[in-house]
Amino acid sequence: MADITLDRLLGEDHGVNRRWVLRRRPAAKVRQEDLILVEGPISPPGSGEVLLRNLYLSLDPTNRLWMSDRAQYLPPVGIGEVMRGGTLGLVLDSRSDRFQPGDLVSAGDGGWQDYVTCSAERLGRVRQAPGLPLTAHLSIFGPTGLTAYFGLTDVGRPKSGETVVISAAAGAVGSIAGQIAKHIGCHVVGIAGGPEKCRWITEDLGFDVAIDYRAQDVAVELDRLCPHGVDVGFENVGGAVMNAVFDRLNVGGRMALCGMISAYNQEGPMPGPADFGRILMNRLTVQGFVVIDYLPRAKEALTYLGAMAREGQLKWKVDVVQGLDQAPDALDRLFRGDHDGKLLVQLPEMIA
Repeated sequence: MADITLDRLLGEDHGVNRRWVLRRRPAAKVRQEDLILVEGPISPPGSGEVLLRNLYLSLDPTNRLWMSDRAQYLPPVGIGEVMRGGTLGLVLDSRSDRFQPGDLVSAGDGGWQDYVTCSAERLGRVRQAPGLPLTAHLSIFGPTGLTAYFGLTDVGRPKSGETVVISAAAGAVGSIAGQIAKHIGCHVVGIAGGPEKCRWITEDLGFDVAIDYRAQDVAVELDRLCPHGVDVGFENVGGAVMNAVFDRLNVGGRMALCGMISAYNQEGPMPGPADFGRILMNRLTVQGFVVIDYLPRAKEALTYLGAMAREGQLKWKVDVVQGLDQAPDALDRLFRGDHDGKLLVQLPEMIA
């Protein structure tokens, strides 16, 4: 795959901004007609603002939540508004002392669009690590890595020798969380969909064992593979998978609730554990978390993950879709599970 030539992007004619606007709230899975791709002028930056060329757009399960009007941790995207999404961007023009043209930045709400003009205070500087692709700063060294690190270490709090179960273990967050748990010294069980993903997390990432939820009974396999129960569950899926792990949490067990993707395409309340009384009887901790709460501590996570990477103890995958026009269809891949690792959309065309 050819690299994006950033100097060339700085010199391009930047006349029109394409952006995906939310047209209606999806009834189930996201359909392309739920959004509309519109074109319009690029807004020049005002005082304290910068103009960005978005390079990569992060696709995440929470994108589907933001399209709904259910209660959530951020306001829903309004009808007629640009679809929310995190991006890695290149500064084209700046009216702020914080950034200069040519700087790389992360924008938590760069949006599903080619360009964005926003306050410099909303941006984080990205210093590309030698030998690493730009995509690493939206995956392992971006919100994905932070989510895995803080969800596991701050919420799950595993100790060496404990059993940790990771759902969606071949996904962007789960794959990193499982490797951190192994680094701590835990027995790590991954739940993934399909033999290839199960092979990847065990043979390449070092998970101790894997459960293929598509071909195996998760509850039966957990009983077989975790005869002494589960100490920590890192939950990305919800529904029946979450119930199976929850029902096997030991006394004092912890569940870090990262996501419930199985329910995001459904209306109404998301179902929780069927046997809620286990929280009392086994003195369990079930805690949800959102990565934005941990951004002030980002350096802690990046230091830890950087050390793991230098030691050769951290691997990850990035799945890049070409073209902003593909974003709605690509989002559905998260729910079908037919992607590898972190799913991104590259906005500029490939440049040799």
